[in-house]
Amino acid sequence: LGTAQGTVKRVATSELAPGKHEAEIIALKPGDRVIGAGLAPDDVELVFVTSDAQLLRFGADAVRPQGRAAGGMAGIRLSPGAEVIAFAPVAGDERTVVVTVAGSSQAIAGTDAGSAKVSSFDEFPAKGRATGGVRAQRFVKGEDTLTLAWVGVEPRALAADGAVRQLPAPGAKRDASGQPL
Repeated sequence: LGTAQGTVKRVATSELAPGKHEAEIIALKPGDRVIGAGLAPDDVELVFVTSDAQLLRFGADAVRPQGRAAGGMAGIRLSPGAEVIAFAPVAGDERTVVVTVAGSSQAIAGTDAGSAKVSSFDEFPAKGRATGGVRAQRFVKGEDTLTLAWVGVEPRALAADGAVRQLPAPGAKRDASGQPL
């Protein structure tokens, strides 16, 4: 699992009690929260995307499994004021894409459509754990944050009212700006 403050943690399945519907699996620091979680065998990559448009990918085998009470370890180094907005374990085949949506941190939620782009996951080089990653989208005038990010296969987009939205065609360079939504 990955947290907003950039912590990553793998928990051995032997640590989870069978038959229990809930269990604490990470000791979070004050103000931190879980952003994403999923199954992470050694052969997948762990991917963080931050509000300041940085993406970091590294092998899950770089994170040793810990006990339930442990607090995890450094996953991504964050710039001042940035936080993790997306985290996922990814198998990373040729269909895997990175979707990013940029906007203004000063806009009222839902009023700024922003700009989006869809890039091939292969565009983003793997780096070591606890580094800053690489730029995932270039901000244009009026943009200063990523409002949404997603990594996976077959992306779909919905508007706040539930209507289907068309995403830009895949193929954008990793550090390009997005297309207006």
